Amino acid sequence: MNKGTVWTIVGVVVAVVIAWFLVNILFSLLWFIGKLVVVAVVAVIVFFVLRMLFARSDDTQS
Repeated sequence: MNKGTVWTIVGVVVAVVIAWFLVNILFSLLWFIGKLVVVAVVAVIVFFVLRMLFARSDDTQS
């Protein structure tokens, strides 16, 4: 095995390790963004439901 082959193998291993970490970070970020979107949608729905409930209770008191 010559020196170039060893460096090629080392380079491939290093590239795979770096890619593994980058993909983990990317999926973590995508999961976080997905959760934020779901929380935002649920918060908007809850906001409008509460708004309707309070508006209805204000109408009955007047």
